[in-house]
Amino acid sequence: MANVWPGDAYPLGAHFDGAGTNFAVFSEAAEQVELCLFDGPGPKAKETRYPLTETDAFVWHGYLPGVMPGRRYGYRMHGPYDPRRGARCNPSKLLLDPYAQAIEGEIDWHQACFGYDFGDPWSRNDLDSAPHMMRSVVVNPYFDWDVDRPPRTPYHETVIYEAHVKGLTIQHPDIPEELRGTYAGLGHPAMVDYLTGLGVTAVELMPVHQFVHDDMLVKRGLRNYWGYNTIGYFAPHNAYSSSGQAGEQVLEFKAMVKALHAAGIEVILDVVYNHTAEGNHLGPTLSFRGIDNASYYRLVENDRRYYMDTTGTGNSLLMRSPHVLQLIMDSLRYWVTEMHVDGFRFDLAATLARELHEVDRLAAFFDLVQQDPVVSQVKLIAEPWDVGEGGYQVGNFPPLWTEWNGKYRDTVRDFWRGRPATMPEFASRLTGSSDLYADDGRRPIASINFVTCHDGFTLGDLVSYNTKHNEANGEHNRDGTDDNRSWNCGVEGPTRDLDVVSLRERQKRNLLATLFLSQGVPMLSHGDELGRTQHGNNNVYCQDSELAWVDWSALQDNWPLLDFVQRLSRLRAQHPVFRRRRFFRGRARDGSDLSDIMWFTPDGREMADTDWRTHFAKSFNVFLNGDAITEPDPRGRPVRDDSFLLLINAHDGDLWFTLPPARYGSLWTKVLDTGDPLLAEEETPTYKPAETVLVEARAVQVLRRV
Repeated sequence: MANVWPGDAYPLGAHFDGAGTNFAVFSEAAEQVELCLFDGPGPKAKETRYPLTETDAFVWHGYLPGVMPGRRYGYRMHGPYDPRRGARCNPSKLLLDPYAQAIEGEIDWHQACFGYDFGDPWSRNDLDSAPHMMRSVVVNPYFDWDVDRPPRTPYHETVIYEAHVKGLTIQHPDIPEELRGTYAGLGHPAMVDYLTGLGVTAVELMPVHQFVHDDMLVKRGLRNYWGYNTIGYFAPHNAYSSSGQAGEQVLEFKAMVKALHAAGIEVILDVVYNHTAEGNHLGPTLSFRGIDNASYYRLVENDRRYYMDTTGTGNSLLMRSPHVLQLIMDSLRYWVTEMHVDGFRFDLAATLARELHEVDRLAAFFDLVQQDPVVSQVKLIAEPWDVGEGGYQVGNFPPLWTEWNGKYRDTVRDFWRGRPATMPEFASRLTGSSDLYADDGRRPIASINFVTCHDGFTLGDLVSYNTKHNEANGEHNRDGTDDNRSWNCGVEGPTRDLDVVSLRERQKRNLLATLFLSQGVPMLSHGDELGRTQHGNNNVYCQDSELAWVDWSALQDNWPLLDFVQRLSRLRAQHPVFRRRRFFRGRARDGSDLSDIMWFTPDGREMADTDWRTHFAKSFNVFLNGDAITEPDPRGRPVRDDSFLLLINAHDGDLWFTLPPARYGSLWTKVLDTGDPLLAEEETPTYKPAETVLVEARAVQVLRRV
């Protein structure tokens, strides 16, 4: 191997140019940096060390001619080891490149992976961690994207499908066995056709950044299934690659994106920039901790041995560090420009706004995103909370952002399980949550509406269990939330009682109909359309098993539910009145035209303030005026649509609804009924003004004006 050439300090990471590879890594703490190259995979691979003598602005760099894609590498940092001062350099620890674009292998949790001897957290451990560590991999940047174009689906036309790469595909019978559970499986025509048939316009993938399986889980025979334990912000998780070859996961991920884009489906990544897999002071030394602990992590000021933790995982990244901010922004740009993804959902996003202690809407991270010409142009979705003080920030993110609307989830669940005094807030959530988003100039699309997601009950379990049943996790059912807002419809868990089964199915349809007919952006959790169950487990973060995977055999018994979701999706796609870009204005001020929305009691009266305040009110009729949509189409022409009535009965008994007078419509036809999921188009009844319509207990009917 030739001597190390000086190389360049930018860009950070390992970059192959056709003749060799440039290596660059930031560390203000190190006094000497060694680049370690390995001649193959596995713990017995020969290691060759090269000192990086060039440094600019604390970036250590060098160029090695002849280093080709597929080469494994890592770093060793020489410098101070003084945990009380936040310094944890130790050259016996092989460290992953924070900018590695591919990572090979897993850690085996040997004591050498830790900076201390077990039982004495303040000791120094000098065992060589290389035989027990993952390795960074040099990748080939070339990929034939051909004519790949991002779909750029407008938010108001977006339907999001939250999915797990492995969990969604591992049991799909039409995907070749060797591709199941992988990026190639998700990009397979059978999966793409299913998603398009469902009306999905974007898949929101649970974490695919390289992550680590926690030691405590491995010892219990479990895995970090969800993947919220990132160690590589540029590397696709290697276990989701069908080839198993070093660096091939990058090409496979790109091919998956290309296939989804060809079908008009966007790819949104669930990203975890709030913490890393290195945990607290008892965690392993894998990358950031050994490279520059004090620059990457928030440390307790009066005792820098310890880590500030607003994530519940042991550490939090230091969001006022320019190097952390650079890492995050470089990562986001890389996934957009090189991997062609279309947006991001930020896990525990409130932590990204904590430069000091409180959540700050003016934090530097938001400024950087706002002015970035690449990142600011893709979909940015916040999970607007963390576990720190003041961390619940639904409705408080900057105007460029959309948010997982946790209040939507809670309100819709409460309404349909029969909790009193929920009707006014339910109406607000149904119409886009203007109380949360209108005050700062945002529109209904700021609300990512969901009833279920990966965290909590599935839709099927939401209507089948009153309490969590997480015994399989081995934590004595103490993990997972107790605030489920669920209702088992009279029996806990599986039952053969046909009345209970029928009610559960109707409740599923009610929740799904509410989701797809609400203003905002609907998000469906994978498998809910198939009646997926986790048998009451509301926290399957560690269950890489059939308990958490989508059971495709359930399609045989649940095809009516799938058909219902497909019909809902088509109804939404065909009618702009269900996906308005602006909030409703209410009653027309001059009285000359009908309002864009009107509310009626079941007996046909326009709702008054006293009707809204009725404690046990659970039923109402909503008129959506398709002739009063205020926003223009892309060519500036007025948008016109059919008008609809939503007859909503959350009461436990059947109700007769009196339709509005003739000025609202001379004839109405039923297009959807959650009490009759198999309603055929040729059988749909029609109704005249002021006619009465029977709506089944706990059901929704949708009538279209003809």
